[in-house]
Amino acid sequence: MSSTSSDSPASLWALVDCNNFYASCEKLFRPDLADRPVVVLSNNDGCIVSRSAEVKALGIPMGAPEFKLRSQLRALNVAVFSSNYALYGDISARVVDILEQCCAQAEPYSIDESFLRLEAPQRANLPEFCRDVRQRIQRWTGITVSVGVGATRTLAKIATHVAKKHPSYGGVFSLVRQERDIDRVLAGTPVENVWGVGRRQARRLWAEGICTALHMKNADDIMLRRLLTVTGWRTALELRGVPCLGNETAPVARKTLMSTRSFAQRIHDKAMLAQALSTFAVRAATRLRREGLVASGLGVHIRTARPGQAAAEERLYDQTAQCPLPLPTADSQMFIRTALEGLERIFLPGFAYAKAGVMLYGLERADAVQGSLLALAAGIESGGDGRRQSLMRSLDSINNRFGRDTVIFGAQGMGEAPWHMRQEHRSPRLTTCWNELPLARC
Repeated sequence: MSSTSSDSPASLWALVDCNNFYASCEKLFRPDLADRPVVVLSNNDGCIVSRSAEVKALGIPMGAPEFKLRSQLRALNVAVFSSNYALYGDISARVVDILEQCCAQAEPYSIDESFLRLEAPQRANLPEFCRDVRQRIQRWTGITVSVGVGATRTLAKIATHVAKKHPSYGGVFSLVRQERDIDRVLAGTPVENVWGVGRRQARRLWAEGICTALHMKNADDIMLRRLLTVTGWRTALELRGVPCLGNETAPVARKTLMSTRSFAQRIHDKAMLAQALSTFAVRAATRLRREGLVASGLGVHIRTARPGQAAAEERLYDQTAQCPLPLPTADSQMFIRTALEGLERIFLPGFAYAKAGVMLYGLERADAVQGSLLALAAGIESGGDGRRQSLMRSLDSINNRFGRDTVIFGAQGMGEAPWHMRQEHRSPRLTTCWNELPLARC
């Protein structure tokens, strides 16, 4: 990676991506796991959602159900952990804090990714700056990161993939170079790996012979506008080095957001289902606010066991209620109220419920939402500042500092309940929960 010169682009971005983030967090306080393969499971100890480098080398696939690989994982001496979101969120906040010290314009994008807008101080000696960022994060948190640099956010994202894929680059790769060199990298990047290109869009592009990032860069604008959304077309412009994705126009990381759980025990009582759905609504709202998004609708889903999983005497039932919201929001209380209204519409007594969930849809960036005078008159607030937003920020701040569920809503219920998530392999929340710190006796 060479230093920038006078012909460097007017805009310059770095993406800092934490490597194997969840698995790396689990290794932080366990020196005995330094070289041991580690996997982290999804909610309710379902599928593999994070793999250490050692697991990737063993060929264990992402997303595989743990129960199908249990004997293989045991034979390979793989350490298995339940998701510990309190730990991951705290470590993520520490990484972001370091980035904000290194760069005045740091923009968290997800729990393990942040963009840095590089100005003159950082561009003066770009290789040294990127290496310093990696070393600081490694030294102060124990987390290893990859850094990609490009004239646009999209090119920085691709550069980060290259940095992760090729260890010889030392965790840093820059796409600030001659256009033919950039094109060579884009030609080796499948179009489905381009930031903001989803599976459906990728299929449309493939059908038109647009199979790589380079094909997308060079594609006809009229064709791209026909095949993609406006944001997708802007992504193609970014591949050409034209910055046009800001905070308000960057690809939303997701179209929907779900919080759903299989219960440890069957639930017959509507009140218990209401507690579970209230908790799932709060979880979803918290994640939404963390990502700077709002939702325009909420879906409620309840079901019994699937055919083949239910006992012979169990009756089957599977129902969903879609509930549009009066205004795009990330307000936990609004989600709770709407989820309970949906439950009233679809709940039937006499069934043994095995799973429930909340799905938020119509996601968009909070800072891009226009307010509604009618909604405000009715006491409903959207993405702007207000008392409701201040309350949500206060709740998030307390729960981030002292651990999730330090402050909860009454509708969530108190104490243990049969619907609580299964976490048989969760590690201690060592950075956020005093009660889980190990004790040394002298």
